[in-house]
Amino acid sequence: MEIIIDDDINTRIDSYLSEKLGYSRSKVVKMIREEFILVNDKPVKNSYLLKKGNIIKVLEYIEDTINLEPENIPLDIVYEDDDVIVVNKSNGMVVHPAIGNNKGTLVNALLYHSKNLSNINGEFRPGIVHRIDAYTTGLLMVAKNDKSHEILARQLSEKRASRKYIALVWGVIKEDTATIDAPIGRDLNDRKKMAVTEINSKDAVTHFKVIKRYKDATLIELKLETGRTHQIRVHMTYIGHPVVNDPVYGRRKIIDLTGQCLHAFQLGFFHPKTNKFMEFTCDLPDCFKNILEKFDKELV
Repeated sequence: MEIIIDDDINTRIDSYLSEKLGYSRSKVVKMIREEFILVNDKPVKNSYLLKKGNIIKVLEYIEDTINLEPENIPLDIVYEDDDVIVVNKSNGMVVHPAIGNNKGTLVNALLYHSKNLSNINGEFRPGIVHRIDAYTTGLLMVAKNDKSHEILARQLSEKRASRKYIALVWGVIKEDTATIDAPIGRDLNDRKKMAVTEINSKDAVTHFKVIKRYKDATLIELKLETGRTHQIRVHMTYIGHPVVNDPVYGRRKIIDLTGQCLHAFQLGFFHPKTNKFMEFTCDLPDCFKNILEKFDKELV
């Protein structure tokens, strides 16, 4: 289905399509996020303001049912107040439910832990301001109300929030510091993967510095300037240094099945109510430490 915008309506695409198509707003947001809705053949955010001449393409979408239930799953809460939760996500935990995976997620655990979570990201992502991959560990901010969610999300988009990672990557990186500036979009050959591409992509910038060099690997600290899906994993693979134990982008041997060596160790943001800058850190998980020990032994 194609819809052509004939006037300068200056209306959010999610609100416009919800009314025009008779869909719930959460369904429209989900379709936009999963790129079943495009504007001028490009993906957009659900907050995109429609302009005269825009051509909206609505692709066929079959909606499956997800039953979202609270689950008593232990959480490593680093900080919590009436507006925000900072959680240290464990290895293997998916952030939010999806088709075929609606149990054991961070959202299931959060629903049990707190009755107050924001609703901006739809009914299946309550409280979720940003994500990290299932086998990436570390810090995430969670909003307990819509106002806090809007403020925290704005900080991410305006690059005022700080996110730092530690990764072990294959190969010896010669440079002490570097910046990867390469756009990321859907892999043209595999829609489940992301890739560096100029087609239907968004700007992506990753900064990193070397912490330690091993015989055939490098321990690095990374700082995200943007937050694209799989950004670090895609960027490091693009420059020939994939994350150790990455089962999707790694292209090298898997050392064990404990998870990829990528950890969100530092998170900083301005508190949505007090505007005070808050910064949190967390240690490497055991799965990461165990692999590092194997590389450390090679240096002895």
